[in-house]
Amino acid sequence: MRRITITLLALGLMATTPAQAAWDKNRLKPLSEDKKAKIQAALPAKTLAKPKKARRILVFYRCETFVHSSIVAGNFAIRALGKKTGAFTADLADEYVVFNKANLKKYDAILFNNTTSLALENDDQRNAILGFIGQGKGVAGIHAASDNFYKWKAGARMIGGQFNGHPWGSGGTWSFKLDDPKHILNRAFKGNGFWHKDEIYQYKPETYVGTGKLRVLVSLDLNKAQTMRPLDRNEGLKKQYTEGGRTVPVSWIRAFEGGRVFYTNLGHNESTYWNPAILQHYLDGLQYALGDLEADATPSSKIKRKEVLAPAAP
Repeated sequence: MRRITITLLALGLMATTPAQAAWDKNRLKPLSEDKKAKIQAALPAKTLAKPKKARRILVFYRCETFVHSSIVAGNFAIRALGKKTGAFTADLADEYVVFNKANLKKYDAILFNNTTSLALENDDQRNAILGFIGQGKGVAGIHAASDNFYKWKAGARMIGGQFNGHPWGSGGTWSFKLDDPKHILNRAFKGNGFWHKDEIYQYKPETYVGTGKLRVLVSLDLNKAQTMRPLDRNEGLKKQYTEGGRTVPVSWIRAFEGGRVFYTNLGHNESTYWNPAILQHYLDGLQYALGDLEADATPSSKIKRKEVLAPAAP
């Protein structure tokens, strides 16, 4: 049997799922030295909090559907953030086998970097992640980390929202407001809203857990005409946002099953990874997930007073 297996592997005839075949076909291109230099130049010099101990993050970047070319920039940026500031060491992985209790013992946080349509192979892997966060550890997600777990409800709840299209495309520059300008995880933005070029998701109403569970930090500023413009072509959608008072959350944190979650939708475009403020935001969010940076995760709807600062004109 072993000889047959080896022969089949050599011939490339072992059965693979369509998703596996697609992922194998879409291996990512190396990051250029020029882009590496841009990221290095934008890295923050230090952390807001000293690590309580040596920290290790598992950065998972597998995709079963759309593959973001910016994954490589994200992987490089996260590893460089940890190395320069001393906040953590990051290991990269793209095989589901890493999600087992024995392996996860080595880590303090799991970061899903632009993963799409993840379909964990068995309950042992799903339970390993839930057990991990249940031990008081952390989970973080960048951009497409919310485009996952369509067959695993607990995983979707953990992140807090699921992809439902992106009216705000990657070629546009959009306005962002700070829902919580004084929050420590918004310190990177110096108390001000901002403009940024990236792709921004809206979330499925039936799976977005809402401000009763999430502390929303950053959202789109729909008061700016430029940011409302993508909705102009869809009157029904525009009506939902203008008359229904809908918002588009972008970054949030939450408590979940005894652990901590940080998610930000920023990260579709490669250029996001050499934006100094956003790199600082990543670092601060990761330090929160690791348990090193104390941050108030009281859900937004339970805060008595809420200030909102929006960006000036670009």
